Amino acid sequence: MTPPIRGPLSRRSVLLGGVALVGLALTGRPADAAGLSSAFSTARRRWVELMAADPERLDGSAGAVWRKMDPDPRRPSLWRDLPLGNPATGDFNRSYTRLRTLALGWATPGTRLHGDPEVARGAVAALDFLHRHAYNEHLPRRGSNWYWWEIGVPRALTDTCALLYDALPGERLERWLRPLRRWCPDPDHRVSMPSVVETGANRAGKAMAVAMHGVLTRDPRLIKLARDGVSDRRGGGRWSLLRYTRGPGDGFYRDGSFIQHDLFPYTGSYGVDLLDGVARLITLLAGSPWEITDPDLVNVFDIVDRSFVPVIFDGLMMDGLRGRQISVQGHRDHTSGQRAMEAVLHLLPAAPARHAERWRPMIKGWLARNPALVAPPAAAGLLADPAVPEGRRTVGTWVFADMDRVVHRRPTWAYAISMSSARIAAVEGMNRENLHGWYTGDGMTYLYTEDLTHWNDELWPTIDPYRLPGTTVDRRKRAALPHGARYRPSARFAGGVALDGRYGVAAMQLDAQGSSLRARKSWFLLDDAVIALGAGITASDGRRVETVVENRNTHTSHPELARGESWAHLAGVAGYVSLDDAELKVVREKRTGRWRDIDRGATTGGDRERHTRHYTTLLLDHGVDPDRARYAYAVLPGFSADATGAFAARPPVEVLANSSRVQAIRAGELTAAVFWRAGSVAGLSADGPCTLLLARWGTYVRLAVADPSRTAEKIRLTLPWPVAWMEDAGRRVRLRERTLTVEVGGSRGHAHTATLWLPVPPAPRVRMRAD
Repeated sequence: MTPPIRGPLSRRSVLLGGVALVGLALTGRPADAAGLSSAFSTARRRWVELMAADPERLDGSAGAVWRKMDPDPRRPSLWRDLPLGNPATGDFNRSYTRLRTLALGWATPGTRLHGDPEVARGAVAALDFLHRHAYNEHLPRRGSNWYWWEIGVPRALTDTCALLYDALPGERLERWLRPLRRWCPDPDHRVSMPSVVETGANRAGKAMAVAMHGVLTRDPRLIKLARDGVSDRRGGGRWSLLRYTRGPGDGFYRDGSFIQHDLFPYTGSYGVDLLDGVARLITLLAGSPWEITDPDLVNVFDIVDRSFVPVIFDGLMMDGLRGRQISVQGHRDHTSGQRAMEAVLHLLPAAPARHAERWRPMIKGWLARNPALVAPPAAAGLLADPAVPEGRRTVGTWVFADMDRVVHRRPTWAYAISMSSARIAAVEGMNRENLHGWYTGDGMTYLYTEDLTHWNDELWPTIDPYRLPGTTVDRRKRAALPHGARYRPSARFAGGVALDGRYGVAAMQLDAQGSSLRARKSWFLLDDAVIALGAGITASDGRRVETVVENRNTHTSHPELARGESWAHLAGVAGYVSLDDAELKVVREKRTGRWRDIDRGATTGGDRERHTRHYTTLLLDHGVDPDRARYAYAVLPGFSADATGAFAARPPVEVLANSSRVQAIRAGELTAAVFWRAGSVAGLSADGPCTLLLARWGTYVRLAVADPSRTAEKIRLTLPWPVAWMEDAGRRVRLRERTLTVEVGGSRGHAHTATLWLPVPPAPRVRMRAD
């Protein structure tokens, strides 16, 4: 039997994902011929280590692939359910993916297939078969998806060859990889569309394939192309994977936003792919002659903290950042979260201490609280280390102005808001995926609680897609989203502002697609509540309009629902209070759906199994053709029924204004406002569009302001009281008496903050009494 992996790698080092090896590789750099040869071997073994998987979980999937493999040159096919005759089906891409699973099973100690020479011979024959019938340098694409030819197959093929390397005939390896010189020659450009420069996750995917092509064929030119592609050296760095972008378009932004396909927030899908690719390439090339030395490399560690940590809740990637992937049956929120976690683990050995000291407890906490996550081999060390505590949940408020997303996190819950504008599209339809995602960018809200299964328990095929929480919609029948759907509303106002990571405001102007419906929607994010206001709700299409307060997946039963005159409480979830005496309509139903209903993609399409789940929906009915209708409600996560009733009886929050001009609340010492245009409320005025937070404690005031419309150059704020002096403000904020002038032009919707000190009131005069 030929051993699967040669070199000084114990089973323990394989299962630990190469953490120790990577740490050592950061020192020293081979330069001579012998060292160069060693560098190729080390890189290949390291790549195999990065693919380390749990043997018990892998055993079943790899074994099934092996048992069902039945080569038939007449069809042709390797598996009966994946005929290779028509590349447009994507079955050739799926065949390579299955073969990768088989190779991983063969290379992983502890599986029944490990090191089996019959399996190795079968895999070699399968590679020959696929090269002959499905993927070689002479075959045309014939209208099939470019991604399969240029990224999907090259990634799966190079992984498979790396895993099987010691059992592969050398001359056959060169032949199997030859198509990559046509379809994936470098990371920079798209072969199928030469004018397209690769960006983001696509660039990372190609860089990995090119790098491993070079490692496997011992071609340093290819490895250098891959390394330089990470930094986009040939393109002057415009699409560097390590550099922040100012936009517009793809990449990571300094505020934590991530955009792919020009218009779509995709941190939880393409962003994970990019992070995973960069982490693997850093590890692959560390200590080698091709080590990534770009000074922008340090940004990767900050990107983890800015872009990923805020949007992962106990290992669940928030669905508002996953785009059309929410419809893909095999990719749930914990699937994306798991991949992000593994990428962070790959980065840990090279991470600066200030990052690593936060990440280890964070990951340990995720794994402890969420049983859906699988502890990867690379986590074994920190899980076994008693000095690493289980980290608490991340707390804070983030406004991702460059992708129209807002996230508010408290110790026991989190609330995310997905918006859209003339800059950020409301929804993407592509490859017959996300067929019913019409309203996911229209102000949809995502409440995360202790129930970590809510969003991943067959929700997307069973939820009413016309009643997504947070949205205001009419009840018209919609057709499935077509390929290439990328609706962008004309409205410019979408975004918000956060104050010291504790409070937040979000707001968007709704211009519904294919409808006359218009509305102005805002959310005020507090310590223990979310206050939602809507105004100017107007339509003229003869259809009923609703605002969806909540639509909760309660799995296999209807939990207790307590009701009051203006409130409802859903056991184990939250309390909901109407703040303007509007009736909260309740719908309780069992809904049945199939993943196939929402995703019919060639390689992602769901199955036809029917799933049934129970839902509790809370609605505000605005009637047919509303004219300037309004709403005001509170969401109280974790409240008891009694506490919800008490809140409703004496709301600790005052709605100061709710109109198409101003929406504002006051909660204790906090005043929060959305000025859609110039206006005044409670002694506070603004001469243009902005979102504003103002917290006062005696004579001390903290202020944050932003212009989500990006239309103003300056905003003048007149305060209710005189100001003695100002500090902690940048050069864009100026004070004159009680008027602040904030230069918001060019800020791209980001916040400006300041600390204000009010005059100390004079001590009361005490009249002396004469004796």
